[in-house]
Formats: sequence, structure tokens, C-alpha cells
Amino acid sequence: MTVSSSPHNPSNSVIVRLRLFNEVGVLNRVTQKISDLGGNIGAIDIVRPEPDALIRDITIFTHNPEHGEKLVEGLREIEDVEFINFSDRTFLAHLQGKIEINNRLPLSTRDDLSIAYTPGVARVCTEIHKNPENAYKLTIKGNTVAVVTDGTAVLGLGDIGPKAAMPVMEGKAMLFKQFADIDAWPICLDTTDTEEIISIVKALAPGFGGINLEDISAPRCFEIEERLRNELDIPVFHDDQHGTAVVTTAALINALKLVRKKPKDIKVVVSGAGAAGTACSKMIMHLGVKNLIGCDSKGAIHNQRTDINQSKRWFADNANPDQEQGSLKEVLKGADVFVGVSAPNILDAGDIRNMEKDAIVFAMANPDPEILPEDARPVAAVVATGRSDYPNQINNVLCFPGIFRGALDCRAKTITEEMKLAASHAIAETLDEQHLNPDYIIPTVFDKSVTPKIAAAIAECHANET
Repeated sequence: MTVSSSPHNPSNSVIVRLRLFNEVGVLNRVTQKISDLGGNIGAIDIVRPEPDALIRDITIFTHNPEHGEKLVEGLREIEDVEFINFSDRTFLAHLQGKIEINNRLPLSTRDDLSIAYTPGVARVCTEIHKNPENAYKLTIKGNTVAVVTDGTAVLGLGDIGPKAAMPVMEGKAMLFKQFADIDAWPICLDTTDTEEIISIVKALAPGFGGINLEDISAPRCFEIEERLRNELDIPVFHDDQHGTAVVTTAALINALKLVRKKPKDIKVVVSGAGAAGTACSKMIMHLGVKNLIGCDSKGAIHNQRTDINQSKRWFADNANPDQEQGSLKEVLKGADVFVGVSAPNILDAGDIRNMEKDAIVFAMANPDPEILPEDARPVAAVVATGRSDYPNQINNVLCFPGIFRGALDCRAKTITEEMKLAASHAIAETLDEQHLNPDYIIPTVFDKSVTPKIAAAIAECHANET
């Protein structure tokens, strides 16, 4: 999820309903007022005519909710204009939720009822009881994913709880359906207890073909995922970790092609040692990178530090081969690649200038990156962010629909490291090398060729492993 304050982003827009009396220049005064107050008109629609006026709906792009309220107040003051009401377009879209269940079979006659429900359904239940694997072809199990969260680490919002996390999980379910034709359903749990979450997910697993863990805070997310992977016979994928890692690695594969560098020869510095940073680091090293340094808010993680938790201990034991010490800015000197999944505005152009020639900068903190692209671009060869309003958006939606599509299709019981790397290569290879350029190292989320390519790569990898 991306939270943006862009003035032209549709998520920051309102629809204002006005009664414009039939006087010359009234509409012009309305549009001029909107322009003077910094609004951007998207559409003007006639709702209905009246004897002495026209009722119009005007869609206005705003900077933020406060800007919308200021526009409304300004419109109330215009002569010969009666303000009726206004609506926030994003809130309108969320009324009654964004997803629903639809029947695939008609239920209009007695015959329909006897086949879909009693008595016919009993025969199907008996068949599944005899052979539980038939649940994959005789129920929704084979094409259904549970999107599970406790609402403790919602991107850009933090610990907002399970109810407030529901709109994000509904959005995730929409993405599954849109990009991979997978039926997904939000499961928002009112508990943060690790054992309880594991127990609940295990209990509901029979009805799903896969589990997508979402927005669960570190370090609990590590144990929850590992335990569920070991104790369930369906794929479990923590998208905040591995989705970010897969797409970041895909972007790195293509960026390295542009600057003609090989993974084994480069130095990578990762800012952020949480779920995403750890997963990105493991996968980048799986790609063949040998010199990677993880950093937290106190600087480089090395084996002399005594203030790190178990998840950060991985960096001390497996990364930073030269055991470099110092701040992020210090260890970034001479690095070929920066990967940021941490905090906004922690680097400047001088830091990028201190990196190796043809530096690659992935500043993915949301909504505000570690360094603004406009500051990094003049001194870096390639720049990517997690935002949709800059080139090279590193977005999880590029991978998780295809990964689950492939895993469900081939009945994989788990998603292996090899499958994730295969997904990264599939995403990278979607782009023809002759079309690669500094502003185009990763396909867009609307590239329909990505999901089938990933699904095929997952299936091939599964076949090789079995």
C-alpha cells in the first residue's frame, strides 16, 4: 500500500455537488475559484436541470483532505452558487467494502437447489471424505488464498489493529483476483499472540489453497511464517518479506545489466533490518552477492555489537564479510548498490556521490523515500522507489499473484528459495534487454505478461525439485 500526497493522485479527490443558477459567468467563477485555491478539475457533470438552475457534480483533485475542505469553504462563498454537498471519492469507493462473493452456479429452480445443496451435495462430501485431495477439484480450495493479518505493521500506518487493516486486506484480495484470477479473502485477527495466530491459521487452513501473511510486525512475523511453513501442507508466503525481496532482486538483476556489473563483484548496503530488509538481503545474497552490509538506525550490523536481536543476528553471522563498522553514511562509501527499506530522508546527494561509479539506488521507504529521486538521479546511474509517481516502482503486486498462481496450479506444498529466485528472473526477463534504460528496469504492475511468466517459472521450479 502506498500513501501519497501527490496533488494529482485520484486518492486525494472530492466530488462537489452545486446548484448553479442560470446567470452568465457562474460556471466560470466556480472553475476560477477552484484554480485559485490550487484544485485541479477532473470532470464536470450535469446531474439534472431545474427551471432556474443546473445541478452539477464537479470532481476536483486535491493535495490532501484539508485542502479539500478549504476548497469547499471557498465554493460556499460564490454568488449565485448553492453548495449542496461533497463526497470524498476514496471513501465513496469503500462504502460496504470493495469485494463480494458471487455464485458460479444458478440457483433458480428446485433442480438447481438439489444439485448445489441438499441432497446432491452429500455425495460430493462423501467423495472428499474418502479422498481429501479431491477438495482441490471439487471445492474452492484449489483457487483460494487467505490474506491473514493482525494489523500491527500496516505500511505507512503502523499498528492500527485488525479492523482498521481491513481496507488494505480487501485491496490485496482485489489484486489477487485482478492479476491472477485467485479468490482471496481477508482474515483479520484480533490477537497479536504468536502461538494464537499460528493456531488459528492452522485451524482455518483446510478451506484454503494458500496463506498470504500480511502486515504482521517483526520479529513475530519470522516465527509465524517459519512455523506455518513447517506445519502446513499448503504454501505460506509473507509478502512484506518475500514479495519485496523478489521484486527488489528482479530490479537489481536488470539494473546490473545496465551498469555492466556482476553480483559477485559488488558491494551492497541495506538500510533496514526488519522483515523486508532481512528478506531482501537473503535473496540478494542468494543471487550471488558476497559483500552485503545490513544497517539499522545505529549503523552497520557486525559481530561485535551486543545490542541486536535474533533477527538482526543473522546479518552479523552471515553478512558484512569484512566486519565494517560505522554509520550508514560511512559504510555506504564505495558501495555499488543501496537498498533502503527503512526511514525517509536519511541520505543526501553527497552520500550517493561517495558511492562507487554507476551507483544503483533503491530508496523504497514509503511514502517518503530515504532520498528523493530528484536528488539521487544526478549522481546515480539507476534510481528506484516504492512509489507510483516516480519511474521504476518496486511494487509487490508484480510478484505475489504470479507466485500463488503457479503454486496453486502445481499443488506446491511450500514456496522455496529457488522458486522465489525463479520469480525474480521471470520478472526481470519480462523486459527485453534492448529496451532497458535507467527509467525502465522493472515492468509495470499492469503488464499482463508478468503473472503467467512467474506462474510458469514456479511450476518449472517445482517440477525440478520434485
